[in-house]
Amino acid sequence: MPQIVYTDYYSHILGRSLKVEVTGHWGYPILMFPTTKGQFIQNRDFGLNDSVQWFTNNGLIKLYNIETLDAENIYNKSIHPNERVWRYHLYHQFLTQEYVPYLQRENNTHTIATAGCSFGGYHAANFGFRNPGIVSHIFSMSGAFSIRDFVKGGDSDLIFFHSPDEFMRNEQSWRYNHLWVILGTTDRDALRPDNRQMADILSERRIKHWYDEKKWANHDWPIWLKMFPEYLGKFF
Repeated sequence: MPQIVYTDYYSHILGRSLKVEVTGHWGYPILMFPTTKGQFIQNRDFGLNDSVQWFTNNGLIKLYNIETLDAENIYNKSIHPNERVWRYHLYHQFLTQEYVPYLQRENNTHTIATAGCSFGGYHAANFGFRNPGIVSHIFSMSGAFSIRDFVKGGDSDLIFFHSPDEFMRNEQSWRYNHLWVILGTTDRDALRPDNRQMADILSERRIKHWYDEKKWANHDWPIWLKMFPEYLGKFF
């Protein structure tokens, strides 16, 4: 069994501590996100961490399952849409300015990987696409690539800058030459059109990526448990 440690990380930007589950004793750091409003232990509870146990046991990767604040920002319908995206932007700043620099120091590496399923795939893709200088791999499984539907009525520019299916249309391929983008979906996936569109955008911008469409599978954990170890096996 891999080593599992539970810890808190205090954010000065957010003014609070966030919970983290760290799986593995050594290896390349992968920042992991849960699905919509999921707890930081969700990927473990549903078996995603165990699906790549061979990699963690052999010291190839180290998983950092970070708490997200979906219910307080993007999914918080009690506040104005502009406030929702602003709160999410602060969470993104926490990752960029505080937590990922900590991961870089702890693991003595400049780059990290990101991974997640469904809305966790959105988090992984949005962070990776916005920060290509410090991300080497994006593992997005049945991911989403826009927050516009969640903040209807908002007019903040931040909606555009946190929707990869919009801002990536203007990006230059040279910024992403080192980055591996994996978009996993299925023929029965409700988010298949989103993934197909994102792949088309990357192709238009000449950004290398792997669009992988599985057959006879739904938007759910069983296929993600098969995808993740397969994708990691291509790189680690």
